Amino acid sequence: MSTIRKKKTAEQIRQENIEKLRSFRLFDDTYMTRFFNENIPCTEFVLRILMNKPDLKVETTRSQVLIRHLEGRSVYLDVYATDSQGKKYDIEVQRSDSGADPHRARYHSSIIDVDNLHAGEDFDKLPDSYVIFITENDIWEQGDPVYQIERMNLTTGKTFGDGSHILYVNGMYRDDSDMGKLMHDFSCPNPADMYYKVLAERASFLKEKEEGVNEMCKIMDEMKQEAIQEERYDIVANMLKETDMSKDQIAHLANVTVEEVEELAKELHAQ
Repeated sequence: MSTIRKKKTAEQIRQENIEKLRSFRLFDDTYMTRFFNENIPCTEFVLRILMNKPDLKVETTRSQVLIRHLEGRSVYLDVYATDSQGKKYDIEVQRSDSGADPHRARYHSSIIDVDNLHAGEDFDKLPDSYVIFITENDIWEQGDPVYQIERMNLTTGKTFGDGSHILYVNGMYRDDSDMGKLMHDFSCPNPADMYYKVLAERASFLKEKEEGVNEMCKIMDEMKQEAIQEERYDIVANMLKETDMSKDQIAHLANVTVEEVEELAKELHAQ
């Protein structure tokens, strides 16, 4: 019997995407970033609970925001929001404990500072910033809903007051409080089982309404193509390092252009 797999039809791929979409939770990056992108009501609702500020007003919110560092590591922020007082919020959802390493929180905080202070401005113009990691597990293992990290003056015992704040939110936390219900909703794949209407309506749109489903399926297709392209580049890199094949041969076997092979060869040489 032949082991060659038949090429899937567009409809088969779409149905697979829909099935996967139904299982998505807000702890799944692809779904979460689309869920909150430019969606002020949902972002504002979540931040009001996380910050315990019922009157907090969000002015802007975007997802997968790239903050470039020309001579260092650039960073994509999952959700980047600004409130009516100019305070900045970076919401990061992490399924893996390693993704919420304290050094990462430190770097996110610093790169937000760099993004918000222009040449010649006084340092006191820096807005307050909040880096918020919502972790699927209770990585600090104390059972608390939120762990607030602040710089301290250890000599005086007082907070440093530099306007930089880091919060770790325990995604396993459950009770009848607003936070307990919110963490339930973050882990809930079925909109009908969610507590909060504003979140359930957004989830229903993306998972059940034709427009939302089409939007998500398109994003999932694009991500698959990006993954395929990255895999091809890895193959090209290995061929360039470990074989004597010509660039034309490599391009043909990896299904990329000769120009792409040449560009990758230059990058490898520069390293």
